[in-house]
Amino acid sequence: MSMDLGPSDRARDYVSRTREFLEEFVYPAEPFYAEQRRSLAAAGRTHELPDVVEELKVAARERGLWNLFLPDSTDPAHGLSVLDYAHVAEWTGRSVEIAPEAFNCSAPDTGNMEVLHMFGSTEQQQRWLQPLLDGRIRSGFSMTEPDVASSDATNISTRIERDGDSYVINGRKWWTTGALDPRCEVLIVMGKTDPDADKHRQQSMVLVPMNTPGLMVHRSLPVFGYHDQHGHGDIEFRDVRVPVANLIGEEGSGFAIAQARLGPGRIHHCMRMIGVAERALEMMVARAKERVAFGKPLADQGVVQEAIALSRIEIEQARLLTLKAAAMIDEVGAKGARTEIAAIKVVAPRVACEVVDRAIQVHGGAGVSDDTPLAAMYAGARSLRLADGPDEVHLRDIARMELRR
Repeated sequence: MSMDLGPSDRARDYVSRTREFLEEFVYPAEPFYAEQRRSLAAAGRTHELPDVVEELKVAARERGLWNLFLPDSTDPAHGLSVLDYAHVAEWTGRSVEIAPEAFNCSAPDTGNMEVLHMFGSTEQQQRWLQPLLDGRIRSGFSMTEPDVASSDATNISTRIERDGDSYVINGRKWWTTGALDPRCEVLIVMGKTDPDADKHRQQSMVLVPMNTPGLMVHRSLPVFGYHDQHGHGDIEFRDVRVPVANLIGEEGSGFAIAQARLGPGRIHHCMRMIGVAERALEMMVARAKERVAFGKPLADQGVVQEAIALSRIEIEQARLLTLKAAAMIDEVGAKGARTEIAAIKVVAPRVACEVVDRAIQVHGGAGVSDDTPLAAMYAGARSLRLADGPDEVHLRDIARMELRR
């Protein structure tokens, strides 16, 4: 299979405009974002969105940098091919806390919007998809559970039981990103509707508004001590009742919908991780040039040169595999690109972790402090080796497909 992994002329234009937006608006906003988050946290409002990001959203939308993750067949005005989006999304990863949200291209909303677009009813799309596309609300995706090994999605134990014209939900979820944000209005919840069915037909997905009685958000889970602005929710569902019309797709289709959702979502994370690694390498190089140890700049120390060289090699390898996976999705769909998606989901977070770790080492004590973004970048990259399936599951899938050949 021959493929051109470069950006189209349209994507090249978006990349240029994205870079300009980052330099003119996003990078200068980062210190204001950090200060506003500190002030909000001190006031007990840890998960509110800082005003500076709302201002960035307005500026980005005015420039047409909005909902770029959507396939071009869905939204010709904004959407790109997966390959073209990969080139743009990498740049948003350079300011991963701000830029994806400013462009309305942040998880978990992107995946939820794709689910509602592909499987949602007209009523569901009008009620939830349109406000998400407009950036007026946020959403969460409740799949992972604390009491079972959620790396195997068939383990999920939350019950979704039919009772007349309603579904009644009982169970506990955690790592529901976005659930603490006051703008989060709805969750997509995955649970078992028929425990006696085939193991891949037991699960269903339902839409659960956050204000539904019986839905209790107990806490936000930190990652290495960092609390995500949107929060990672630990949630209990106790006799939570929603209309049957809130079912997404049909009963028993939850596992298939999850796979359809997670494929593109995984590669979106990988695209951004390349940007994270690139920014960490830039910081490493700048630090190496300005700091002197043992009579010469760190940049002249062989061990630091090796760290820089290895980082450049690994980033280029990860980028090529990301672009190949993206091109495969465009050509044969997420199912046909399963091996490539699994491979890059392992590679990209690992490379980001390695490069950020080297940048931390070159920065010394400053690298593990909050004086640089490196510690938070590492926490985010490391958590991605678990999110959307741990490395081990993807490695197992790759091995099985290789053995079947």
